[in-house]
Amino acid sequence: MSVLILDGGTGRELARIGAPFQQPEWSALALIEAPEFVSQVHQRYVDAGADVITTNSYAVVPFHIEQDRFDAHGLEWAGLAGRLARDVADAAPRQVAVAGSLPPVSGSYRPDLIDLERSRTVLSVLVTALAPHVDHWQAETLSAIAEAELVADLVAPTGKPLWLSFTLADEDPAAPVQLRSGESVADAAAAAQRLGAKALLFNCSQPEVMAAAVGQAKTALAGTDVAIGVYANAFPPQGADAEANSGLSPIRADLTPEGYAAFARAWAGEGATILGGCCGIGPEHIAVLRQELAARS
Repeated sequence: MSVLILDGGTGRELARIGAPFQQPEWSALALIEAPEFVSQVHQRYVDAGADVITTNSYAVVPFHIEQDRFDAHGLEWAGLAGRLARDVADAAPRQVAVAGSLPPVSGSYRPDLIDLERSRTVLSVLVTALAPHVDHWQAETLSAIAEAELVADLVAPTGKPLWLSFTLADEDPAAPVQLRSGESVADAAAAAQRLGAKALLFNCSQPEVMAAAVGQAKTALAGTDVAIGVYANAFPPQGADAEANSGLSPIRADLTPEGYAAFARAWAGEGATILGGCCGIGPEHIAVLRQELAARS
């Protein structure tokens, strides 16, 4: 089984290496004030063994940088995010792909706040700016299938592959696995097929809920060529009223690189062939995934 290794989280890694970092801009602040730090983070993930690096465009939305700044600079800053990732990938000694990050527009983890009309306006800017630089689109931290349908419509004219990544309800890891909207993994898998996605992933939820999601996705996608992937976060469970990046959530002490890799082995065992990390998962985690899972390929 061939395993593709993604990068890890960007925001906390920027903060860790000393980049400009504050709320509400989050990872966008380094892009705006000191983009060399963004390049450093991309390089750290390439050096760790990532096959895919993700554009630092997640926070280039009004939710983080405010509407006036987005209107004035959103196209410019998203384009810069694309160029920085492309330059690092092109300079790598091996093939490294660039994923164009398309985030939730009205705040992560909140299907109740989704505004599709507003999302279309904002995401159209990101798609235009990123399209020249990316190898595929990565719609991330989707809480509901309606968000995936919107993204698929927006990126279709680019002709570039689409990966859909959903965040899962994780307040109670023992509860039946589902999207934060309450929709099922089977529904998400059916949507991925219908929308022509090349991969269905699960991200920005705690590791304990991921194996069940992968198993259900594998069953639903049997006989198709849709790949399955996981990149979990290192947070404690996030409640239904949570907002991603509204503050620095604590990082679980048990999710060391080796501890995270143990979860990743289970995801691979269930059928995941794309593995990486989200918030709180850094280059040291990705290096262990590369070392351990390359042996499985």
